[in-house]
Amino acid sequence: MTWTTSITQQLLKPLILGIAIGTSLSVTSVNAEIGYPEKEELKFGFIKLTDMAPIAVAYEKGYFEEEGLYVTIEAQANWKVLLDGVIDGRLDGAHMLAGQPIAATIGYGTKAHIITPFSMDLNGNAITVSNDVWAKMKPNIAKQADGKPVHPITADSLKPVVEEFNAAGKPFNMGMVFPVSTHNYELRYWLAAGGIHPGFYAPHKGDTSGQIDAQALLSVTPPPQMPSTLEAGTIYGYCVGEPWNQQAVFKGIGVPVVTDYEIWKNNPEKVFGITAQFAEKYPNTTIRLTRALIRAAKWLDDNNNANRPEAVKILSQPNYVGADYDVIANSMTGTFEYEKGDKRAVPDFNVFFRHNATYPYYSDAIWYLTQMRRWGQIEQDQSDDWYKDVAAKVYRPDLYAKAAQSLIDDKLIPASAFPDFSSESGFKAPQTHFIDNLVYDGSQPNAYINSFTIGLKQGDKL
Repeated sequence: MTWTTSITQQLLKPLILGIAIGTSLSVTSVNAEIGYPEKEELKFGFIKLTDMAPIAVAYEKGYFEEEGLYVTIEAQANWKVLLDGVIDGRLDGAHMLAGQPIAATIGYGTKAHIITPFSMDLNGNAITVSNDVWAKMKPNIAKQADGKPVHPITADSLKPVVEEFNAAGKPFNMGMVFPVSTHNYELRYWLAAGGIHPGFYAPHKGDTSGQIDAQALLSVTPPPQMPSTLEAGTIYGYCVGEPWNQQAVFKGIGVPVVTDYEIWKNNPEKVFGITAQFAEKYPNTTIRLTRALIRAAKWLDDNNNANRPEAVKILSQPNYVGADYDVIANSMTGTFEYEKGDKRAVPDFNVFFRHNATYPYYSDAIWYLTQMRRWGQIEQDQSDDWYKDVAAKVYRPDLYAKAAQSLIDDKLIPASAFPDFSSESGFKAPQTHFIDNLVYDGSQPNAYINSFTIGLKQGDKL
């Protein structure tokens, strides 16, 4: 930034912060309460997935600038590079896997205190298998009257295929995007619900492969490389976010068999991550960037997804996701294509604001921790209170509520669009919509862990 540009921004700052476009003059007093951003020039990272949309929209629609923030957005090579960038300060914040701030804070992998004031979306992932594997699965799947498969498709239909591979001494390889990704836990959840063991981690023994006792071998593949890796035959299936499942359909190399909406209805997906130090050093900036992201998320869901075609145009640009418009639109506009030609309405495949999608619930964080324990990434038993304490260190509904309340006061978003902050506990009611019909109660994590047939339970050690 040049000296002249900086001076111009300083002169314009009171105007930008005092009167947001199209709002009443009440913004002035509310913004004064928040205070000017301590840090104006910010760099945010992301991975080329459609669920980075709130960041792109906040930039393209001017929401960051209305908060006095001058943001650069930069795609990252992979999730580790992205996390390292936030930790070392090269990035001020980033689109993150929900498990990344949690894992970093407890010291699994890189140790750092990362927090999130904003949950970026619900749903958005799917599991895709190769055409050959799909052909072997189909005879095991019930059919509708029109001959199309009955959904949701469970991993019971994949189990004979995996057993066939194992009997022949051939590994059944599958891809996921990162060891603490939602994709890893969703793929493991789906496989285990169908009686297929996805393997354990034993970091205390130096084994971070996640393949101990595995019948299906899961390994990391960066999201944009999933289709080509599947096409090459290196993996036989994968779990990833969009547009890389629909890309397999368009290329004719694979079939998405189940969405994460079908595995766990309205599951949390990505978060916006910053260091705890950043939030402490720049409290006004933190609230202001959260305000901008909330506004972007609402715009994405407004008027029954009416803005999605415009969002798809934004995301198809090479500096964002860079996939073809039609590929991104296949899921972002409320449909999802499974087998070629089998396109079905899935209006909640991508949710950015409704269903309180942006609120950072403690119970969401605890679910990830239960899966880390289930598969051995957390080595030892922990008390229920430990799970709750970790969640409170990482997920920051207090910061979210401050940003949201200021938007309510500014008359930018009605109070009815948010949880009731005066009574909200941060714990969702027990959730019942899982593919295995188990109930998840975030207030009782150990009871939940003990309810699984496959996986570590209290007292188990590797």
